[in-house]
Amino acid sequence: MKKTHIILIVLIAVAIGAILTTLNNTSTYANFTEASKDANEEFHIVGKFVKDKEAIYDPQKDANLFTFYMVDNQNVEKKVMLYKSKPQDFERSEQIVLIGKMKGEEFHATDILMKCPSKYNDGKPQAN
Repeated sequence: MKKTHIILIVLIAVAIGAILTTLNNTSTYANFTEASKDANEEFHIVGKFVKDKEAIYDPQKDANLFTFYMVDNQNVEKKVMLYKSKPQDFERSEQIVLIGKMKGEEFHATDILMKCPSKYNDGKPQAN
C-alpha cells in the first residue's frame, strides 16, 4: 500500500470520528414538559427568571451552585440548579437559555446563556 493511501485512510477515519462526536453532543431546544419526558437527554430550555421567588447563591458554601426559579415559554415554572457561579447582571437578563437535564422536578443546568438589555436601547428592556 502506498503512503498516500494510508494517509487518506487515516484522514477519513478522523473525519468520521469528528462527525460522530458532533452528532453525539447535539442537544435540542425544548420546554420543561418535553425535557421531563426524557431525563437522559440534554436540552436547551428558553425562559425567564422568576424574580419574585428565592434565588440562592452562597459562594462560601458552594461557589459552583446557583439555585433559582425559571418559567419557560409555555409558562411552566421549575426550580433550576445551575452548576456554575451566579452570572453577573443575572437579574437584569431579559431571557435565559439553560443547557442541562431534568432530574425529578428540578432542572440541572451545566451552562447558561443570557440575553441582557441592549446598550442600544439605553439598557431598558423593550415593552411587549
